[in-house]
Amino acid sequence: MAEKEASSAMHGSTNAPQVPEAWARTELARHPQRPYPMDYIQAIFTDFSEIHGDRAFGDDQAMSVGMAWFHGEPVTVIGNLKGRTLKERVARKFGSPDPEGYRKALRAMKLAEKFSRPVFTFIDLAGAFPGIGAEERGQGEAIARNLFEMSRLRVPTIATITGEGGSGGALALAVADRVLMLENSIYSVISPEGCASIMWKDANKKQQAAAALKYTAADVQALGCVDDVLPEPDGGSHADPAATFAALDERLRYHLASLRTLSIDQLLDDRYRKFRNIAQFYTSDTAESNAAASIGV
Repeated sequence: MAEKEASSAMHGSTNAPQVPEAWARTELARHPQRPYPMDYIQAIFTDFSEIHGDRAFGDDQAMSVGMAWFHGEPVTVIGNLKGRTLKERVARKFGSPDPEGYRKALRAMKLAEKFSRPVFTFIDLAGAFPGIGAEERGQGEAIARNLFEMSRLRVPTIATITGEGGSGGALALAVADRVLMLENSIYSVISPEGCASIMWKDANKKQQAAAALKYTAADVQALGCVDDVLPEPDGGSHADPAATFAALDERLRYHLASLRTLSIDQLLDDRYRKFRNIAQFYTSDTAESNAAASIGV
């Protein structure tokens, strides 16, 4: 398995203490050589033409949106940008978008809706940028607006989490008809370091937090929050990017073809029901019985 190889490689010996699976996958999701969203966009789509600016404040370098072709069909693609060099990472805030990035993404989605083009989003971010300026310019509103608008977008939408899917920053691009995750990606409301700092006042307990958060692809799929998990090559997607690109391309084609069989009204109804039912683990009758038992009725 990929996490076992990663654990051995990280510790230099098979006799080293075993790294918990959730943390091993976290390290793979954050691997500096792992393909980023733009790598997938360039490998899977053709003739990508980028759109700049949110028509309100500026052009966020942490978010790239544009038009492209997908097997002969015009589509809209969106992905956050991390950068490889230190200079690029600083300019792109390590892949964490400002509100302008989310508004630029929404601008592209509305154009896609106008011209009846499917929307593909690619996500690899720890969260939305938490700076003062971002909050002053309405980070929370921008994320909430995307959640609202994506929930009723009248075109097929497919989101793929390729690395980290962190908090509302990721969810603002993932209210989609189909949500896919790569095998070693993670999807969580908070980072393990942040969780450990809050729960135990000790960020060093990040491995314990990673296991408790249940944010690996298998965990999230079991909770019904994603629709498909793509296996990765041994060692992670960075070990064989071409194979990963080909596998994802095939799954994107499959899911788009499936969504094309539905009417727009059915698409919207299914999308609503999907997100409405997430995290419902018991019926109202069960809840009433539990409540009654708790008060001795």
